[in-house]
Amino acid sequence: MTTDLTNPSNRKAAFSLLYLGNNIGFAVGPLIAGFLYNNYLMWIFLGDAATTFASLTLVYLFVKETLPSKEKIEESFKLENNYEKAERGNLWQVLWKRPKLLLFTLISLIYSFVYAQTTFSIPIQVIELFGDKGPKIFGVIMTTNALVVSCLTIIIISLTHKIRPVLNVALAGVLYAIGFGMIFFITGLPWLLLSTVIWSMGEILVTTNSNVYIANHTPMSHRGRFNAVIPVIMGAGFALGPLISGDHIRKYGIKNIWPVICFLSIVAAVLMYFLYFSEKKKETVLIY
Repeated sequence: MTTDLTNPSNRKAAFSLLYLGNNIGFAVGPLIAGFLYNNYLMWIFLGDAATTFASLTLVYLFVKETLPSKEKIEESFKLENNYEKAERGNLWQVLWKRPKLLLFTLISLIYSFVYAQTTFSIPIQVIELFGDKGPKIFGVIMTTNALVVSCLTIIIISLTHKIRPVLNVALAGVLYAIGFGMIFFITGLPWLLLSTVIWSMGEILVTTNSNVYIANHTPMSHRGRFNAVIPVIMGAGFALGPLISGDHIRKYGIKNIWPVICFLSIVAAVLMYFLYFSEKKKETVLIY
């Protein structure tokens, strides 16, 4: 729906606004629940239901049907050098016609593998560093992540809005490499929080720009199907992260997972940059 309602010139702003709204909700929700938990537990669930119905009502009342009309789809077949033009065929046939989108999806699998460490390897690391205080420290880290995402999203998007989405994602890989890689050397909380700030900025760039890139390269005739399947492929990295990382940690210790994560982040960033370079080179050839 977001893709249908936007165009390449305003999609980054739209997806950034949605991302900011989601994270404000994630930050405020637990805070309200914390006040209600001891004496008004039932109201947490009633409030959850009420806000869900409220959001549904707002969409129903103010958002019209977004599916492209048959006429608009037929007209798009005539477009040339436009990634959003409609295509004939099933999902896999159409995806195969878009090798850059397929490559972007596969590279993003590495990003999701790396990001999975925020909820798997980092908790193990803080327990090893701080013992019984580990859970509390992890809570501070996640709060820091939420604050960074809530406060810096608009600033980061403003600073990078002229940069192509794929190049922003490559930059996010560099931030992941620094943020996660430095955990190998960290023994105190201040540096751990600095690490969190850095990889959280990478998270902002990945989340907002990945959605934009996918939207800009998805044919209008297959948007629903692409948005159903591509996140599953990308999310496979998040699913495999704990399994593979856990085996590595068991063999070599928690500290030695971070050089691996740093290396994977650099590889993903380099691959994204080559994807950006190939797209730019192709556009230059088309111009001349």
